Amino acid sequence: MKRKFSSIRYTFIRSHLSHLFLTTIFLLSILLSVHVLFEPAWLTVQSIFLFILLYVSVSFLLSVYSGFKSTGNSLKTRLDAVSVLIKQFSNGNYQSSISFLEDDGDELARIGKELNELGPKLQKQVKSLQRMGDEKADFAKSAHKAAVIEERQRIARDLHDAVSQQLFALTMMSEASVKQFDKNPALARHQMNEVAAAALQAQTEMRALLLHLRPVHLSGDSLPTGISKLINELRQKSQVHFILDIHEDLRLSEAIEEHVFRIVQESLSNILRHANASQVHVDISKKSKELFIHIRDDGKGFDVTKDTVRKTSYGLKTMQERSEELGGTFIIRSNPDEGTYIDIRIPC
Repeated sequence: MKRKFSSIRYTFIRSHLSHLFLTTIFLLSILLSVHVLFEPAWLTVQSIFLFILLYVSVSFLLSVYSGFKSTGNSLKTRLDAVSVLIKQFSNGNYQSSISFLEDDGDELARIGKELNELGPKLQKQVKSLQRMGDEKADFAKSAHKAAVIEERQRIARDLHDAVSQQLFALTMMSEASVKQFDKNPALARHQMNEVAAAALQAQTEMRALLLHLRPVHLSGDSLPTGISKLINELRQKSQVHFILDIHEDLRLSEAIEEHVFRIVQESLSNILRHANASQVHVDISKKSKELFIHIRDDGKGFDVTKDTVRKTSYGLKTMQERSEELGGTFIIRSNPDEGTYIDIRIPC
């Protein structure tokens, strides 16, 4: 109710009423001054207050009517249109526009025209961001190739410094133990135990090297295929029930697919580490010219109103930054013991 009476319509009415009050005080002071100074027969106290009462009554009705009339069909309607257009821009619908009558040459018409010109500019900026994302993906490929070469060199050094030397030690110890079988069986048994321990250490080193080679990106797969593989792997390694809704024919630019995959990967990682959920639903769909990503879980949730949670969560920051790099919006809703909902809209 308080918000309703603070609208522009009631602001106009209050302005008219304030003017009415000041005018009434001014007229009353003049009439009373004339009555006191000149005492005309026709100007009595009763006539003064009768006139003021009639004036206030008529002016009050006219003020209310004028307030509704001046804002009802023109000003309020155009302000609502401007508000709706700004809301559409905030949601990423940059193709929206408003139209005013040609004879409306006031400030609101100028604002509407400038907003109509702003929409295409924002859309161009989004396309520029996405083009930069594609260029960034190309740079990432080049950097990835360089990183692969460097990683191969590092692995070669590690293999030479650790596994290769351990295998050489295994060979020497095995040959020595074979020679001791007939002469000193106890020493041979001790050396074979050392061989088994060295072999176990070499196996551990090899598993650690292979773990560093695990891919964490799409690796040439489409977005539906990559996310399906990721979720199928998580199904095998956790007790969480995953539900995936994504169309197999969904095709996006390479930069958008890479960012969306990393967003989904980061959100699932956060859920597995922190949410303690039993069910996770991932829904990715494309409608009109927008990509919608909805991720929800039935975990323990958290209080999103606390700034400390948003500031200290690196995963949430990363997902929001990736969404904004694509010109999209990132919204998270959660309450303690009520799960978490992530909604992302990306123009494409």
